Amino acid sequence: MVAKPQPLRPVTLITGASSGIGEALAHCFAEAGHDLVLVARSREKLRVLAEALSGAHGVTAMVQVADLSKPDAAKTLEQALRRKRLGVNVLVNNAGVLAQGGFVTLPAATQQAMLDLNIGGLTAMLAAFLPGMVARAAAGAPGRVLNVASIAAFQPVPSLATYAASKAYVLSLSESLAEELKDSGVTVTALCPGITATPMLDAAKDANARVGRIPQFLIGDVHDVARQGFDACLRGETICVPGVVNRAAMIASRSTPKWLLRRLGGIFGRKAIEDSAEK
Repeated sequence: MVAKPQPLRPVTLITGASSGIGEALAHCFAEAGHDLVLVARSREKLRVLAEALSGAHGVTAMVQVADLSKPDAAKTLEQALRRKRLGVNVLVNNAGVLAQGGFVTLPAATQQAMLDLNIGGLTAMLAAFLPGMVARAAAGAPGRVLNVASIAAFQPVPSLATYAASKAYVLSLSESLAEELKDSGVTVTALCPGITATPMLDAAKDANARVGRIPQFLIGDVHDVARQGFDACLRGETICVPGVVNRAAMIASRSTPKWLLRRLGGIFGRKAIEDSAEK
């Protein structure tokens, strides 16, 4: 009796996979039986994660070290996977960086680093991988894209001006591509989490004591955020905002006059900058 060939597992590429939401998403996709391409700058963290996921779920987890803020990093990554004849079915753009403080006090290099990774790196990943995903979808292998934005994408956030603007770009691009690719077999989802318990939050607390006073009920669990993003991605939803409070804030921000959003953001933002300066 001839054994039937086993179906190929879908391949999910996750950037910023070494910690936080990216790591939690890696667990979600591995549990669902996806082989993984784990991308970040830390080889050792990725190696440990890859071994854990392979051992727990029997999937293949490949480590690819890359700094996606660098020019041609995304293109180099795509070429490396193409040489391995590895097609990506799900692309998760999670890599990002945050810096808090007044715009005029943050170094220009810090501002540029946010733009290079949050905008430049994400856009380059889409440009490198979407054409192949669309081609495979036309051949019968649908694709999914999950871009990690932020609740900050919905309103101006003084003291996080550049970060919020970069995430607004991610949200706008995701919504545009979701419509542009509507009949292509590839869906695009923007995950817009609120404040989430990750190493990024820990760094923000170190920079500003006010962050440490945020009520616990406003801080999302990273595994719950990842699970909701994972589910929304596989369902092909365009926008996912985890948490009842965050969804209410998103709806309010889209219905509130812009001048009022700016005024309210300015009040809280100036206080945050003052607290950061006093630290």
